[in-house]
Amino acid sequence: MSVKKYEVLLKAVELGSLTRAAEVMGLTQSGVSHIVGSIESELGVRLLNRGRSRAVLTPEGELLLPAIRGIVHSAEQLRQLSAAINGLSCGTVRIGAFTSVAVHWLPGMLKTFSAQYPSVEIELLSGDYHDIACWVSSGEVDIAFTAYPEELSCRCIPLREDRLLAVLPADHPLAHAGVYPLSRAADEPFISLLKESDHDARRALESAGITPRVKYYTKDDYAIIAMVECGLGMSIMPELLLRGQSRQIAVLPLDPPVTRVINLAIPDPAGGSPAARAFASHAAAWLEENEPRRP
Repeated sequence: MSVKKYEVLLKAVELGSLTRAAEVMGLTQSGVSHIVGSIESELGVRLLNRGRSRAVLTPEGELLLPAIRGIVHSAEQLRQLSAAINGLSCGTVRIGAFTSVAVHWLPGMLKTFSAQYPSVEIELLSGDYHDIACWVSSGEVDIAFTAYPEELSCRCIPLREDRLLAVLPADHPLAHAGVYPLSRAADEPFISLLKESDHDARRALESAGITPRVKYYTKDDYAIIAMVECGLGMSIMPELLLRGQSRQIAVLPLDPPVTRVINLAIPDPAGGSPAARAFASHAAAWLEENEPRRP
């Protein structure tokens, strides 16, 4: 027998009215009456005396009420226990993310996810592409954001395409141009991430057959922006990373255009723990609502 029927019955007993129980449970009065009648038929006893304005337990109903409450209580315990076993009320999700995602996406994702699953713990590891690949390979994370799925032996779900942009000093001759010709980068001092993490810029430059004149290497994305602002050179960086920048720099689309695709990597072939699967679904839903796809 459906436990929902017993929940409806208990609500009618609690409120002393089939009509009020119907309002609270989102049912019609006749629907509640039918549910109570079906329970009575199945049990072979009359449970409620129904009047115009009140519903009162019969003596038989009084005797059965503790058992009915026990059924509903046990069902709730079962739901909570299964949720705990499935990791949605007591699980942990270890997430790996590179800077732009950690700064611009994850705070919003985590806020809404934690509101929905308040007891699920989140462990966030933030690093560069190389760090992410190492964490996925070693199993240190349950889920990871990556722009280079070919480096990983796991399932990857494409999320969003992200443009690569030229980052120039504010007084650069092309600072107010509509686009930055990639061919021009061959003659510019270039500021790069470390070689194990410079995938984006390297791919953009290689697509144009350019070997950059790298003047500085750094592991820190935001250090590159500060160095460009000081006129030490130019760089190529993802649009998401540059969002909300207030430094005195110029940011231009590349010509020809180059993009990266941000993916969600799930190392476990089975799709990960229930909590990890819940976060993956939540992340995708959050993006649809807050980061609409480009036309």
